[in-house]
Amino acid sequence: MARNYFHLHLVSDATGETLIAVSRAAAAQYEAVSAIEHVYPLVRSENQLSRVLAEIESSPGVVLYTLVEPEWAERLEAFCRDIGCPCLSVLQPVLSLFQSYLGQASAPRPGAQHMLNAEYFRRIDAMNYTLMHDDGQLGGDLESADVILVGISRTSKTPTSIYLANRGIKTANIPLVPNVPLPVELDGLKKPLVVGLVASAERIIQIRQNRLLSLKADDETPYVDPDAVAEEITQSRRLCSRRGWPVIDVTRRSIEETAAAILDLLRDHRMKFIAT
Repeated sequence: MARNYFHLHLVSDATGETLIAVSRAAAAQYEAVSAIEHVYPLVRSENQLSRVLAEIESSPGVVLYTLVEPEWAERLEAFCRDIGCPCLSVLQPVLSLFQSYLGQASAPRPGAQHMLNAEYFRRIDAMNYTLMHDDGQLGGDLESADVILVGISRTSKTPTSIYLANRGIKTANIPLVPNVPLPVELDGLKKPLVVGLVASAERIIQIRQNRLLSLKADDETPYVDPDAVAEEITQSRRLCSRRGWPVIDVTRRSIEETAAAILDLLRDHRMKFIAT
């Protein structure tokens, strides 16, 4: 299938994360089209905006922006009209809806969502905790976790943990290794949600083989033996079933989808915890 390309200009007075997330979600719906991204973060001066306009003129395409300064937004939109580039404020429809419902206009604050507030420091605290409790390290203090992920090797425990930590969720992850007992502390936990991660044997073997290849290690090992891997998965499921831990199959899930499922489980878990 031939793939077409177009220029996508993302202009922001903050980090540009909002624009990147929205534009990639939209672009993903077009299988045969790819965006050449031009990201302009922290545009907060006339000179910076002028340089952006020059870039857009040299590579015309779709322009998305999050500029809370009305004068700069108007200048960008007028420029795009003149050269025939479609231009859209990603936040304006949402701000208009808020204004209509709340009965008051917003106050322009570039990057307001990135202020060093309590939520920001909660995320930093969660990240520190998660990194210290990765792959069974620092087995103590598990009661302080919001979520504990358990699973055999190569079930995406670490990247999922870090994604959750970036959302402010303290996450520990513990590997399930054949003939290695679990931390005793897992038996008496009350606050954390414990979730088992599993995947198909074929997927796990594929990832493990790639891992061994990158390490130039011998692949004649139970680590990638189909029967041994299948047994690991079976034992993992049985363990979670005995302990009443929910299980998520990550075979066809992205990290974001796995994390979303965990957050959904966490909401229910916290409601039960509060009720008791």
